[in-house]
Amino acid sequence: MRALAFTAALPLLWASPALAQGAKASSPVEFARDVAQLKPGEWVWAPEVAPAGPILVYVDLSAQRATVYRNGVRIAVSTVSSGKAGHETPTGVFTVLQKDAKHRSSKYNNAPMPFTQRLTWDGIALHAGGLPGYPESHGCVHLPYDFARALFAETSLGVTVVVEGNAADHIETTEASLLAPLDAKGKPLAGQPLSDSQQYRWQPERSPAGPLTIIVSKSDQRIVVLRGGVEIGRSAAHIDDSDPGSHVITLTHGPDGADYWVYVGLPGHSEDAGRTLDEATRNRVRMPRAFYEAVKAELVPGATILVTQSGVGAEPGKRITIMDAVNPAP
Repeated sequence: MRALAFTAALPLLWASPALAQGAKASSPVEFARDVAQLKPGEWVWAPEVAPAGPILVYVDLSAQRATVYRNGVRIAVSTVSSGKAGHETPTGVFTVLQKDAKHRSSKYNNAPMPFTQRLTWDGIALHAGGLPGYPESHGCVHLPYDFARALFAETSLGVTVVVEGNAADHIETTEASLLAPLDAKGKPLAGQPLSDSQQYRWQPERSPAGPLTIIVSKSDQRIVVLRGGVEIGRSAAHIDDSDPGSHVITLTHGPDGADYWVYVGLPGHSEDAGRTLDEATRNRVRMPRAFYEAVKAELVPGATILVTQSGVGAEPGKRITIMDAVNPAP
C-alpha cells in the first residue's frame, strides 16, 4: 500500500480547498493508477521510472495537467491552473529561459512566484501558485508547491516546454499559431512565412546552441525547426496524416549505442509510449532534400519532434510544390 506524502503547511497564497499534496509512485503500474485519480492540487512523482535522459514538459490546457517526460518516459504528472479569461496562457513550444527559486512578480504587486521557470520574456512561466481546480492565473502555469520545487531541481535552462489545448473549450489543438515570437523585451515580432519562391529557409547561425525542437504542422503543411527556442529553419512539406491529435517523438540513445526516435505517451495517446518511429510513418512526410540533410546534421539525443494540427504561422490555403522531395529516413 503506497503512502501519500503530504506537504507541510504553505503560505496563505496557496491555501485553497485543494491543498497541494503528492504521491510518490515506484512502479509504472502504480504510477498510472495514481495519475488517473488526481484531483485539483494533487500530483504524482516517479523519477526512478526513468532516472536519466533529457526532460520535456507537456502542459495540456484542456485537461489542466502538466506531464513531465524523461528520455521519452512519463515520470511525473500534476494538476495545474493556467490563465483565466482575458489572461489566457499562450500555446506554443517554449524553452526555459531563466530559473529563479525566489522570484517575485514585477507586474502584480511583488507577488511571490516560487520556483519560477520563465518561458517568455513578457512574464509567462511555470511556478508554484494557487490551484482552485480551474484556470485562475494571469497567464502563468501554476503548479503545486512541492511539485514545482521537485521539477525545478530536475530541469536546466533550455528544457523544452510544450503548451497545447484550450482551457475554455477543452480542445486539444488550437487555431492560433504555436509560434508567437517575442523579442528580449517581450514585444511580438513579425512572422516570417516562406516567400513564393522559397521551398525552405535554413539559418542555424541564429541560434548556434540549445535543444532542438522540430514542429510538424499538419494543418499548415510546414516543418519548423527551433533551437534554444529560436527559429532556425522552416520548410514546405507534404504531410499525409489525418490524425487530429498531437504526438511527441524524442531522439533517444539506446543501450546498443544507436539512436532511435521514440514516442512519448502524451495524454490520450498513452499507447504511444516507448514505440519507435516506423518506416510507414516516416513515409507520410516529404520535404526538400537539402532541408532534410541540414536538419539531420544537427540532430543529437534529446531532440524533440512535435506533430500537431496546430498552426505555425503559414499562409492558409497557399498551394505548394516541393521540389527534390525525400521521405525522411533515420
